[in-house]
Amino acid sequence: MKSLAFALVMTGLGMAGHTLAFELNSPQLQEGQPLSKAQEYQGFGCSGDNRAPALSWQNPPAGTRSFAVTVYDPDAPTGSGWWHWLVFNLPADSRGLPEGSGQPGGATLPAGSVQSLTDFGQPGFGGACPLAGDKAHRYVFTVHALKVPRLELDEKAMPALVGYMLHANSLGSASLTASYARPAEMQAQQ
Repeated sequence: MKSLAFALVMTGLGMAGHTLAFELNSPQLQEGQPLSKAQEYQGFGCSGDNRAPALSWQNPPAGTRSFAVTVYDPDAPTGSGWWHWLVFNLPADSRGLPEGSGQPGGATLPAGSVQSLTDFGQPGFGGACPLAGDKAHRYVFTVHALKVPRLELDEKAMPALVGYMLHANSLGSASLTASYARPAEMQAQQ
């Protein structure tokens, strides 16, 4: 009986120190799997729906005062990757964004949220658009938990500046990486 009680106490102590991991999920995305045509850009030779997937997050770090969401392609042939979406000043009590929330104007985003410039040169979600025939690119969807209630930036902020401010104020992040490629025959249509 004493050994059973000891085992239960030790199990309880082990669980008391266990914290749940900060997680990012989406009904439209699966880790390592291709994006759909819905998340492909509309323009630059791409003909997708340019629709941001629904995102949800759980278990943010203690002390989180706001969130930001970014989408980044580290495989873009630019020497510095490609920013597809930057939205910040999401309230601390938010736990997700609905599908299509990256539209210009941000009508479905929480009040006070800001979408800043992407590498497409405009605010809002810019879907995947790798060169036709190029290898599959990775698209890293990340939610950032921030220690400040807001970033003092606006919709004209350059992606590198937003990235700098996110890292300077980060308590933690959670990511989900999907991929996308366009067939080589698309190149002739561009």
